[in-house]
Amino acid sequence: MNNRKTDRRTIYTINVIKEAFLELIAEKPYSDIKIAQICRKAAITRTTFYLHFDNMTDILNAVLDDALLFTNTQADLSTTDKETISNPLKESESLLPDCQKVADSPKYRKLLMDPSLSDYIIGRIITHEKPTIIPEVQARTGLSEADAEAIFAYSIHGSFAINKKHHFIKNQAWYHDLQLLNKFISAGYDKFKKA
Repeated sequence: MNNRKTDRRTIYTINVIKEAFLELIAEKPYSDIKIAQICRKAAITRTTFYLHFDNMTDILNAVLDDALLFTNTQADLSTTDKETISNPLKESESLLPDCQKVADSPKYRKLLMDPSLSDYIIGRIITHEKPTIIPEVQARTGLSEADAEAIFAYSIHGSFAINKKHHFIKNQAWYHDLQLLNKFISAGYDKFKKA
């Protein structure tokens, strides 16, 4: 994203562009969205778009950062969303707490359900969570960093698949499947520790 002074008007324009992008994601796959369509939906010019974003990937990353709460600029989070995020019990329900935070913000679900973006989104989550999770996996299993990273990647892909199967909606079936996956992975960690 372009580095511009962040004043109220800039923040407003960026949010209008992001909202237009999300509206289009709700209508069609990411691969079918064009910058011109975002500009029309946001009622801005291409020049204005390019003042804030360099390309489609740039806006995708900005929206993903918001959706997965990788930034601290979520001015639109409701009180309920903030309580869910700060509740460690709810965060620990899923191996993918970043994606489960989205369950409380339905406007991002279509983005996470887009099949053409799954690998990209998982890659962003892995990159973001790796510095925290890999040492935890190593401490719990005694594995090398490379082996812990392989287990972590497997866990993230599995958790994303479960969340996607349930459309990132927390319900009894989601909870059952996630608990099953958590038990499976936890038993594997324990087995490594004993070996």
